[in-house]
Amino acid sequence: MSKGVFTSAEHLRLDQDRNREGDWKRWGPYLSERQWGTVREDYSPDGDAWRSFPFEHAPSRAYRWGEDGLHGWTDRKGRLCYAVSLWNGRDPILKERLFGLTGHQGNHGEDVKEEYFYLDATPTHSYGHALYKYPQQEFPYQRLIEENANRSLADREFKLWQADVFENNQYFDVEFVQAKRSPEDIYFVTRVTNQGPDSEVLHVLPTFWFRNTWRWGCTFDDCEMKSRLWEVSGDSIQLWHPSLGEFLAMVESDVSSLLQPVQALFTENETHYEKVFQTKSVAEVQKDGIQRYVTDGEHAAVRTGDNAYGTKMSWWLKVRLEPGQRVEIPVRLHGVHEDNGEAGLGDWSSIVADRKREADEFYAIELEDELTEEAREIKRQAFAGLLWTKQFYHYVIESWLEGDPATVAPPAGHKKIRNTEWRHLFARDVLSMPDSWEYPWFAAWDSAFHMIPMAEIDPEFAKAQLLLFLREWYLHPNGQMPAYEWEFSDVNPPVHAWALWRVYKIAGKKGERDLDFLERGFQKLMLNFNWWVNRKDQFGRNLFSGGFLGMDNIGVFDRSKGLPEGAVLEQADGTAWMAFFCGTMLSIALELAEQRPVYEDIASKFFEHYVSIADAMNQFGGGGLWDEQDGFYYDRLMIGNQEIPMRIKSLVGLMPLISVQVLDQARIDRLPGFKQRLEWFMQHRAELGDHISYCDTTGCEAGDKMLLAIPSRQRLEKLMTHMLNSDEFLSDFGIRSLSRHHQQDPFVLNLGGEEMAVHYVAGESDSWMFGGNSNWRGPIWFPINYLLIEALEAYYHYYGDKVQVELPAGSKNFVNLLQVADEIKKRLKAIFTPNGNHGVPATQRHPYLHADPQWEGIHLFHEYFDGDTGEGLGAAHQTGWTSLITRL
Repeated sequence: MSKGVFTSAEHLRLDQDRNREGDWKRWGPYLSERQWGTVREDYSPDGDAWRSFPFEHAPSRAYRWGEDGLHGWTDRKGRLCYAVSLWNGRDPILKERLFGLTGHQGNHGEDVKEEYFYLDATPTHSYGHALYKYPQQEFPYQRLIEENANRSLADREFKLWQADVFENNQYFDVEFVQAKRSPEDIYFVTRVTNQGPDSEVLHVLPTFWFRNTWRWGCTFDDCEMKSRLWEVSGDSIQLWHPSLGEFLAMVESDVSSLLQPVQALFTENETHYEKVFQTKSVAEVQKDGIQRYVTDGEHAAVRTGDNAYGTKMSWWLKVRLEPGQRVEIPVRLHGVHEDNGEAGLGDWSSIVADRKREADEFYAIELEDELTEEAREIKRQAFAGLLWTKQFYHYVIESWLEGDPATVAPPAGHKKIRNTEWRHLFARDVLSMPDSWEYPWFAAWDSAFHMIPMAEIDPEFAKAQLLLFLREWYLHPNGQMPAYEWEFSDVNPPVHAWALWRVYKIAGKKGERDLDFLERGFQKLMLNFNWWVNRKDQFGRNLFSGGFLGMDNIGVFDRSKGLPEGAVLEQADGTAWMAFFCGTMLSIALELAEQRPVYEDIASKFFEHYVSIADAMNQFGGGGLWDEQDGFYYDRLMIGNQEIPMRIKSLVGLMPLISVQVLDQARIDRLPGFKQRLEWFMQHRAELGDHISYCDTTGCEAGDKMLLAIPSRQRLEKLMTHMLNSDEFLSDFGIRSLSRHHQQDPFVLNLGGEEMAVHYVAGESDSWMFGGNSNWRGPIWFPINYLLIEALEAYYHYYGDKVQVELPAGSKNFVNLLQVADEIKKRLKAIFTPNGNHGVPATQRHPYLHADPQWEGIHLFHEYFDGDTGEGLGAAHQTGWTSLITRL
């Protein structure tokens, strides 16, 4: 949607796509960076996805549910794929996909061991730009495995840049640029630069292939006929698919520095059974045939020459590059009848230049004028990562559990491992992934956060994505949302309503907003809310528990699994999340009620339910989950009649802050049904208001507003003393997930003779709970920081300057809550801001990103950040929720 009177070619494309006047999003960077090692490719009896389909199988074994490649492209149903393979002449295999360690191999869990960056992208994928740095010496696959195996949880991970492969700039910069001439006419340009001091040879293999849908006997994947591609001439091919149609593709055969004529190599996207399973292959040439031909000279592994055909092919270009030399290799793909009047490659360089200029024009409108050039660069790269990690995701549980009719049935244990209660789930969509290598699957609460920045640049995709997870082929009939691929029945925090509400407001100006979108989402979210109430409030006391609720190892127990026998954990964060959910549903219901009065009754329901949850949080059993002595909210462990407060100062105790809503009295006055019930409730259930901040207009801090919040003003101020204490939660880079107080004073629980402890860990986890790279015991996480900022702004909207707190605690520097929110924003932004001689905190340990001019201007958006130094940790390309930096 164009912004105001200003528009650009990309805004017009978005409008055309929304109005179905041009299918601009049919093709995009939807090819996963990793398909191997995923749950959906696991047909094992024990559910060990990593070992069931390891990296070593990937070159030779056909996938069932998707494909992967090096920064590749595919259509929205993952039928025809394109990517570039590389070979430096020294590696044992082609570089067809990114390498990384599995959760078993990494000393902090799974971890990609490559250097790649998403530099630019537009929402319709009319333009894209990514960079991969490929070592010229042999890629150290085995060393990366062995070095990490020798490291403990106390050690940092061993990274590729530590293996000396980038010394003396001995690498190729390989840039992947895509530009659309029209929705069905796409240019893929591979730019290769020799950054090293010596003349080097690089093999570049632009590759097309069809996802194997014909081998499995499927009935829903356009698989009734086998797709095919065949040679037209040495530098062009024709491609046919039963539902995609016919296409032509061609490559530039007159590239400078070619050492041999371009050769077209054809094979089949079929498993090489002799190599993988030591049985006879069903096809005469197999998936790894091109690799065997190029690296081993095995001529019988491919088809070449006149009339060559297959379901996978590569053009083999062997180029010699002198130091500093760059070559460009363009490829064009277009529908047989959609060549736009220009045959062959056409003026590809002009199209690429035009799309780049139009991308600049788009972001010139979308990015704020007052931003510094550095801030604009960070924000644009964050958007690029968000767009590049959209992925075709295919997973049909019924078929996966039963196995494929044309293959051997899976072992009996397969049906009992996971997701057995989700037989209705049918995913075949383009989804926003947290990280397309480390997390190449959706996680419900991650996706909700992704859509907040996405709504800035592509509101229609953001809205569609939020509604998708509420559709009947995702949402369980009982109302539960699927959590994540490894266990759909686990519990993610209920942030979907909040995301729906925020996207509704971001995507349109007041008076022009999409009320139908809001109502569609709200109707389904009522089912989800009821699931939470019925399943996670075990005793009907409005105290919620069950599930890790996103913050993996923040507590003593693995909260997704059973507690000690007879024990019940009443969760401060679980209850706060539900108050947050309930309050947001109230705000949505009030918005709908102004146009559709039937929702006034629903608004009353959520108002009263919110008050009941807040009351339980503060008063149940005398004091609720509040500890007056410490001035903090804690989980409470119940064992029989024994109550054990879990005195861990973590985000669990700060989460009650986020469940805040400010209601305007003017809106209440416009809703007579809601107002009448509200006044009755406040008169006859006044006892519920002793420890919460709802009030009537005569007793309010601000007479034209009403505040719904869990902490009273007094408790809010006490929580601030902890949150803004530099020795506890307040870091130079945001709010930590655990108080640094626990560094010297760990929380210890002795239960049944077993001692369990929680202590502050600023950086990588020292616990295997939830896997080695799960760490909520110290680091800074953008999603929770973002929610805290929003909450502080809401409190300020109500209290104004009447609430003053010390920042930092103990400093005698009193500020209002809006200033606190701004300070947290400032500290989060400092993660990406150069800091004198220390470089950018997020990448301070990376010597090339820190100080090498060849790597200048490149940013990484990590999963979480060191609570003391701001160093980026975990997944390095999580421009899912870390792209929230764009909102700051």
